[in-house]
Amino acid sequence: MRRKTRSVKVGNLEIGGNAPISVQSMTNTETKNISDTVSQIKRMEKEGCELVRVAIPDLESCYSLPLIKKVINIPLVADIHYDYKLALKSIECGVDGLRINPGNIGNNEKIKLVIKSAKKMDLPIRFGINSGSLDKNILNKYKKATPQALVESAVNVIKILDELDYHNIIFSIKSTDIINTIEANNIFSSKYDYPLHLGITEAGPPFQGIIKSSVGIGALLFQGIGDTIRVSLTGDPVEEIKVGYEILKALHLRQRSPDLISCPTCGRCKVDLSKIVRKVERQIRKINKPLTIAVMGCMVNGPGEAKEADIGVAFDKIIRRN
Repeated sequence: MRRKTRSVKVGNLEIGGNAPISVQSMTNTETKNISDTVSQIKRMEKEGCELVRVAIPDLESCYSLPLIKKVINIPLVADIHYDYKLALKSIECGVDGLRINPGNIGNNEKIKLVIKSAKKMDLPIRFGINSGSLDKNILNKYKKATPQALVESAVNVIKILDELDYHNIIFSIKSTDIINTIEANNIFSSKYDYPLHLGITEAGPPFQGIIKSSVGIGALLFQGIGDTIRVSLTGDPVEEIKVGYEILKALHLRQRSPDLISCPTCGRCKVDLSKIVRKVERQIRKINKPLTIAVMGCMVNGPGEAKEADIGVAFDKIIRRN
């Protein structure tokens, strides 16, 4: 059963509450290169991206925000590190939300200034707790980025939020270590009802990153924890969207494309099943319906699997070749 969280609106996207678990990503272009950034976001939108984050390392990037926002169709979030003034300027530039790292944005007074400015606009903030950039005081206390250290970083922010009475907030608690990520999110979700953004930070190149993200994100979603997800991969962020939806599909949480089932094949298979499956995969790529399609190589499990699918085929021995 999914954990009940408060609802937060980022642009026109609801996160938490009773909203479906959303899939988001982040551009890897220079934000001030508006043409490249918009082009990448448009490709992400086609794959179903529901929220996009862009890096804001300087003022020029801030000034690009309204120009980007004008031509895209999904909420735009400014990713801020180190300089709280860039967060304030991003709010002025009309961004839909902020992502702040409390471990490197500065002291509590700077965090308060950002929260107060966001509160005036009722603008949502995601506080991203990351194992690679915890506050020095917390690291000195725990010696390394333990699950308890990650949660304490989030709790310190919540104390400020309570003081300022602002709760239009999402949290993420991420580590490169899957076990630490799972444990930290379990601890946090047992105590607080803020929506959670799930991910494994710096998961790695596609093959490794897909496995890490699927295990970490999938384990938490299976426990009913998580309201929005981002799969972090080195490479084209469009691939992150595809993987995100596959994770949700595998857990029966959301399905916007066919589920293609095929067997690994064995010595009984008398056809080139790999070639057939690749062909089917290409043909169904643009179908946006929750179908189950089974392509099976022999008669052992084939008929049973195919029977459960919306469309199914099971191959037997070849009777004749032309």
